[in-house]
Amino acid sequence: MSQLCIIPCGKKKIWDKIPDVGPTKAKNAYIGVLHSLCRQYVELYFDNWVIISGKHGLLLPGDMVPGNYDVTFRPNDPDVITIDVLRYQLREKGLGLFRDIVVLTGKKYQPIINQTFHEADSIQYPLLGTRGIGEMQGLLKNSIENNQALHAGRKEF
Repeated sequence: MSQLCIIPCGKKKIWDKIPDVGPTKAKNAYIGVLHSLCRQYVELYFDNWVIISGKHGLLLPGDMVPGNYDVTFRPNDPDVITIDVLRYQLREKGLGLFRDIVVLTGKKYQPIINQTFHEADSIQYPLLGTRGIGEMQGLLKNSIENNQALHAGRKEF
């Protein structure tokens, strides 16, 4: 089976811009710069992708997000989705069939992804080792503009 790419959701959401929009497909719910660049990247290089959310877990592009929220992966936060629920979603949505995972997030997500996709053959983090969100955005923008995929072998410093 082909690769699965995981992108972050982001703090800025459609409801920040259009409060009355109502439930929205995940692919349209997140409107921040990093998420938008990640989405452009996955649509250019991947057939299969999901958004990871601290509240809703693994969202397929067509999954509905009911409304605005502000939940991120923080230890001991009761509102954060659990690894058990993420693993359930993995099975329920057929994502466990993917053996090669590419993750476009920073290192904060690494333990969550590694625990959730623990049966994958390969988990690659091409943005690890960057010095912040600005550098991540620069790498993604450069990749999109030059039609050159990121090197998935980047290692954390």
